[in-house]
Amino acid sequence: MKNISSNLRGKLKQNHVLAEHTSWKIGGPAEYFYEPANLEDLKLFLQGWKEKSITVFGAATNVLIRDGGIKGLVIYLRSCLNELSELDGFTLRVEAGVGLSSLVQKCVHLGMIDAVFLAGIPGTVGGALAMNAGAYGDYIWNHVVAVETVNRSGEIKLRQAQEFTAGYRQVAGLAKDEWFVAAQLNFARGDRQEMERQIREQLQKRKNSQPLDFPSCGSVFRNPQGDYAARLIEACGLKGKQIGGARVSEKHANFIVNCGGATAADVEALMQEIMVAVKKDHNIDLIAEVRILGE
Repeated sequence: MKNISSNLRGKLKQNHVLAEHTSWKIGGPAEYFYEPANLEDLKLFLQGWKEKSITVFGAATNVLIRDGGIKGLVIYLRSCLNELSELDGFTLRVEAGVGLSSLVQKCVHLGMIDAVFLAGIPGTVGGALAMNAGAYGDYIWNHVVAVETVNRSGEIKLRQAQEFTAGYRQVAGLAKDEWFVAAQLNFARGDRQEMERQIREQLQKRKNSQPLDFPSCGSVFRNPQGDYAARLIEACGLKGKQIGGARVSEKHANFIVNCGGATAADVEALMQEIMVAVKKDHNIDLIAEVRILGE
C-alpha cells in the first residue's frame, strides 16, 4: 500500500464485511475494500495498487459471496461512478455505478421508450453490461454503442460495441483485470405516456410473480434452451425447500430467498440439491446465473 497516492478521495478499509453491500445480505469480509470518489479517483488508485488481486462489483444483485469473504481487494462502484449525461437526442453516457432504476427514470424523462425492458431489473449499469441483463426479449447490449473500461494499471479505454460478443447472460471481450466503467447507450424515442404505462405493467408483473419482500439475487439459474428453470424446479416439488436460512421461494421457484440468517453455505447447498433433482427428474444440467465469489 506504500504506492497509494495521498491525493485519493475515496475510502479504503480493511476486513470490511460485504453482506451489507449485497442484495442477498450474505457474505464474509473483503481483505481490502475501496469506494472511489469518482472515475478519476479510481484511475489514480489503480495506478498505485500493486499488491493483491482485484474484484469489482456494483450493487451485487447477481453475486453470492462466500462466508470466508474475498481475499485481496474489492472495489465497490455502487456509491460512486454515478454520472449520467445526454450525448445527443438518442444516446446517453452512463457510468457503471448508476442504478438501472435511475437510468430508467432518466429515459422516461426523455421519452426513450426502448429502455422500457430495463424497468424492475435490479443492479447497476456495470453489472448489466457484464452479464448482458435483459427481459422481455431485449438485452442491454442491443443498445450499446461503446463502452469505457479500466484495467488494473488505471488505463481508461474507449471500446466499440462490436469488439464484444454478447450472449444470454454473458459477454466476451474483456481482458483479464479489465472492467466496465461507463457505456454509451442508444435508445429510440417514443410516446412518454405509453412508456409509463408499459413500465407500470412490467413492475406489477414482477410484484405479482417475484418474492420482492425477501433478500435474494433474482434468478439463480439460467433458463435452459426452450424451457424455464423455475418450471423445472417447481416440477421437482422444491418450492419451499429450505436449508438453514435459505429457501426456494414459493412465489417463484428460481429465486432462493434469505428468510433470516442465511449463509452462503446454505445457499450453495440448496443450489446443489436443486441441480441434482433437476438432473435426476429431467436430465437437464442447470447452469448458475449467479456469480459465486470468495472462499
